[in-house]
Amino acid sequence: MLNSTFLTSLARVFSPSSSSPTSSSSTVPPSQSQPQPITSQTTETAMPGLVINGTAPSTSTAMVKDKPAGKTFAYQDRLPKLPIPPLEDTCKRYLRALVALQDPEEHEATKTAVKDFLENEGPVIQQKLIDWAKTKDSYIEEFWYESYLSHSDPVVLALNPFFVLENDPTPDRGAQLPRAASLIISSLGFIHDLRAGLLEPDMIRSTPLDMDQYTRLFGAARIPTSRGCKMDVHPESRHIVVLRRGQFYWFDVIDEDNRPLLTEREILRNLQAIVSDADKIDPCQVARNSIGVLTTENRKTWSTLREMLIADRNNQACLEVVDDALFIVCLDDTAPENLADLCSNFLCGTYRLEGGEQVGTCTNRWYDKLQIIVCADGAAGINFEHTGVDGHTVLRFAADVFTEGLMLLARSINPSAPTMFHAKLSPYAKSYKPPRGDSPVSPRESIDTTPKKLEWKLSRELRAGVRFAETRLSDLICQNDCQALEFKGYGKNFITSHGFSPDAFVQMAFQAAYFGLYGRIECVYEPAMTKAFLHGRTEAIRSVQPESVAFTKTFYSDATPHEKVNALRKACERHSKLTKECAQGLGQDRHLYALYCLLQRELQGNINPSPDDPAPKPAAASKMPAIFTDPGWPQLCTSILSTSNCGNPALRLFGFGPVAAEGYGLGYIIKEDGISICASSKHLQTRRYLDTLKNYLLEIQRMLVQLHRAANARPAPFVDHLGVLRDGKTGRPINGATSDSSDEEEIVPMPGYSFFDSGSVELLGRKKKSPFCDIGKVIPLAEY
Repeated sequence: MLNSTFLTSLARVFSPSSSSPTSSSSTVPPSQSQPQPITSQTTETAMPGLVINGTAPSTSTAMVKDKPAGKTFAYQDRLPKLPIPPLEDTCKRYLRALVALQDPEEHEATKTAVKDFLENEGPVIQQKLIDWAKTKDSYIEEFWYESYLSHSDPVVLALNPFFVLENDPTPDRGAQLPRAASLIISSLGFIHDLRAGLLEPDMIRSTPLDMDQYTRLFGAARIPTSRGCKMDVHPESRHIVVLRRGQFYWFDVIDEDNRPLLTEREILRNLQAIVSDADKIDPCQVARNSIGVLTTENRKTWSTLREMLIADRNNQACLEVVDDALFIVCLDDTAPENLADLCSNFLCGTYRLEGGEQVGTCTNRWYDKLQIIVCADGAAGINFEHTGVDGHTVLRFAADVFTEGLMLLARSINPSAPTMFHAKLSPYAKSYKPPRGDSPVSPRESIDTTPKKLEWKLSRELRAGVRFAETRLSDLICQNDCQALEFKGYGKNFITSHGFSPDAFVQMAFQAAYFGLYGRIECVYEPAMTKAFLHGRTEAIRSVQPESVAFTKTFYSDATPHEKVNALRKACERHSKLTKECAQGLGQDRHLYALYCLLQRELQGNINPSPDDPAPKPAAASKMPAIFTDPGWPQLCTSILSTSNCGNPALRLFGFGPVAAEGYGLGYIIKEDGISICASSKHLQTRRYLDTLKNYLLEIQRMLVQLHRAANARPAPFVDHLGVLRDGKTGRPINGATSDSSDEEEIVPMPGYSFFDSGSVELLGRKKKSPFCDIGKVIPLAEY
């Protein structure tokens, strides 16, 4: 039987609150790939692009009307503001981040531009930023939302990350629809506790974290407009939308007090009805009516098509149902065949043609909202719109929902076992049984838990728009490659046993593998979480530092294993220090970007633009300080390796698309005894990069084991004056013959890449022993 102590411990294990500061975001905002001036796509509200039920809030704390006074937001008023670092310190960090990426001549030019900035415009605009930020919750927040919402390219493969959950351990919930019903009912429990203020606040050790992002996790939608995108948040949302074969269905799931209106079995019954209805359509006809593919279009194009949609009242009502939904559930009609297909399915959907028609799962998505995706075989994951939330926030949701599934399993064994959430079945539910003597109550609002299909009216122009959106999406999928590596050789336990930070260790692996494949050093990005501050998001860790470059070059040299490991240790120590600084808000990217944006606004003559202002024109580059026109600025903002660590036992894989045309997107999870990595790129050798990374991990393991053995070598046996063979360490007599390697691991050579000058990559394996096949008597097994 599973007792409550075990289950409580299990809940803690699956909670992301103790995640490292790097377990935060999953990709890079558009501004990090290429800095852009504020253009006509600037968002429409005072708090850029954030709207509650059509009304722009005065500050971002108004994301949800009347935030519950419970423990969820108990620490919000005590959180410090994100500090604005001293300009001189930021410039020093900026130069240090670039020195390893530039040749000496380029770096001297950048140093001159920085010196000029510090002596002229820099102090002035720094003071203006300090003054401007006095009335803001965060000095970077407004510019951060602008960077996301002014992004005009498709969000799929560019902004939306994904999680793949571990399989549900409950036998009855392994199939698709039971798994989906379980995830939905657990999600409703999470929403209830969040809105009731019962959700435990995120913590790192004893430090509380900002919880503001959770107010934009459910009932939120990214809406394209002619001036750029905006975010609509619907804090009173009560229903979900289900997609199957590109068809849209919806039903109410919670009452006005956020209590579930349906049991898990009733939700399953609704899903069965939806699948039965949706599967009547011929798969080859799906893509022709899949409105969801419009969310994969260029945002300006999607805005135009959306205006055409809402010109019809029926379509407008359908869009409101979708936009207002708590979240989207996507029920795919196929199952991925391998890890690469699994990752692609949750990142962008699959590409598959029949008779020239798209029948892949790519048409069964709505990328402007949070999506829970469940494959035909029960594999489940999440794809989320990244503007309002970072990976750490969605990770907490995913981990809690997954853990609730485990606790429901425990509860089926032990009815007294606890659950994660406090949601009780609504008294308005059909299956609710009131206490004896009580009469049934009627809801104050209309409730309908029967699934209903949204019927769209598509004109010839809209059908053409859907057609071309699908073909462009198909092109995007064909241009991108997504691969996964589930490395089983070792994980966190082995790395920490040798005195390394697991995250720093993996970061050095990424750089070494890239150098081994391409022979050059490129810019690397990793987000550090800054949620210890009010409305904190992330700071950029620029992993390429002089120490990491020294290690990479040492590794591919004739240096001894001892020298290589020492260089690795120094690089990891530097990375760990850098991570801590960035988590404290002491980086260079966010500060410089805020100065850059403020300068743009100042040159346009309006530091605080309003929605009614005319669209601003880009500031001339000649008017900008040299620090922002010097090649070093775009070089640092072009992340060839965009990486993110977002680990938790509830996740199997995690990934996102590349942010640079010539780069990789690397999402990774460091587990106790393994490392899971999802890599994506455009027309690059993604599989080969992961193979190179695997061989590096094995090679560095061999070196560490070799050095450990040398440092802890067992003294050789000796013969004493009486002729007795004794153990060299204990001096005890040794009975019988011994082998010097009887308890040592045998090193079995494995073919590797020739560029490893230390020789072929070697795989550690246990020495094989003869099986005990002929010992003992075979007994018959009992038959059941």
